[in-house]
Amino acid sequence: MNAIVEGLDALLDPTAALCLLAGLLVGTLVGALPGITGTMAVALASGFTLTLDPVSGLAVLLAIYVGANFGDRIPSILVNTPGTPASIATTFDGYPLAKQGKAGLALVISTLATTGGILVSMVVFVLAAQPIARFALEFGPAEMFSLVVFGLTVMVSVSSRSLLKGLLAGVAGLAIATIGRDPITGDKRFVFGIDDLNSGLPFIAVIIGLFGVAELFDQLLTYRPGNAKPISSLGRWWPKRTEYKQLARPFAVSSAIGTVVGALPAAGGDIAGLVGWDRAKRMSRKPEKFGEGSLEGLTAADTASGATLGGSLTTTMALGIPGDSVMAVMLGSMVIWGLQPGPSLFADSPDLIVTIAAIMIIATLLSLVVGLVRMRGMVRLLDLPPHYLWTGVLLFCTIGTYATTNSTYTVWVMLASGVVGLIMKRTGFPAGPVVLGLLLGPLAEANLRRALIIDGPSILVTQPVSAALLALAAIGLVTPLLARARKTRRTRSANAMDEPGRVRS
Repeated sequence: MNAIVEGLDALLDPTAALCLLAGLLVGTLVGALPGITGTMAVALASGFTLTLDPVSGLAVLLAIYVGANFGDRIPSILVNTPGTPASIATTFDGYPLAKQGKAGLALVISTLATTGGILVSMVVFVLAAQPIARFALEFGPAEMFSLVVFGLTVMVSVSSRSLLKGLLAGVAGLAIATIGRDPITGDKRFVFGIDDLNSGLPFIAVIIGLFGVAELFDQLLTYRPGNAKPISSLGRWWPKRTEYKQLARPFAVSSAIGTVVGALPAAGGDIAGLVGWDRAKRMSRKPEKFGEGSLEGLTAADTASGATLGGSLTTTMALGIPGDSVMAVMLGSMVIWGLQPGPSLFADSPDLIVTIAAIMIIATLLSLVVGLVRMRGMVRLLDLPPHYLWTGVLLFCTIGTYATTNSTYTVWVMLASGVVGLIMKRTGFPAGPVVLGLLLGPLAEANLRRALIIDGPSILVTQPVSAALLALAAIGLVTPLLARARKTRRTRSANAMDEPGRVRS
């Protein structure tokens, strides 16, 4: 009870409240402007929040996280362009509804579905995070190493179309994490006489480069003036009572899907939205309307992608394994603040967990109000010229990175990471595994070496939890290969049946 009172009391501080509102505004703007992802915005803001106390800093970052998941629905529905990857499935039915003169209805239903999805997943976070963390408190070095391996392999397997490219990206992240001092002995390694490398590559600079600057460079190189204009006829806004009843089933199913998908490392809102939309289509009495302007499809997509927030938060805070790329940035910021997400956080700082849950819930409810009241005004953001946006993003990236260390060295690291990120983007290598490897590499290495020193390599497979996690990691890597082989076999079989002189059975 004391933890609850202290956690809620922390938000009564005017600074924390202002930070929450500022983050909410930034997140909504970010989501409404296509091309700027929530990860990019949170990474950029991280550099500015490191001078704040943890509560105020978390208020900014979490509010951006929530706000972006509301603002990104606007361009998805009005111009068929996802504001962030999480709203890809929103375009399937949102834009067709807008073309039918139901843009206002689509925007309201999207806002309500996203709100409901987040709140349901936050209930799961409140109920499940502490028991999971309490169980994880029993983990020794072997279990912690296996947990990190499991998180890495899940991200590798779902974040890239090519398993090999995802695996190479993860290995690259682990290799970069070895730069600096040995986590056990403290000896320097791979620093090549450069003093700035003694503490390793600056995490914030790397992530701003990979997610922010790389995306900026890519847009600069690929931008072509388009003729797409927002749909100005918004039509009616509020659903009818019969429509509410019709949407109850896809909402309930997608809430569960989004929460589960969000709890899987790296499986974010884009994957959840697609899975939720597909499942709703299979369950619907009118599947033929999906993709043509279905309110059920829109509800399912946005509920599922919204529900990933609570699921991702549960994994990150209970186990210390980022649920998605935004949580990876958040985890890095918390480490710099001296906080280590994971089982010990629930034991050492239970009030902070309450604060985090309260920030998410308050930000969600405020986003609902802002979305319903100021929807017409936010639509005008889509007319903003892109060159103003690019200039502002690059300026804030540079200032935010420099502010973390007051050294131009971090700015050069950011720009170099941006170039590397651009090359990776163009060649199909995902940035997520690199970031996760860089962030969790020291944790994996330190726990592996402790386990080997204490009990030898056999401990990894003789401890039930460790063995189970490693088995799940192996399954996560093998399953995509088997699925791909099965798909190739079916394709060859279909092609063989279509060869001249053969009759299709």
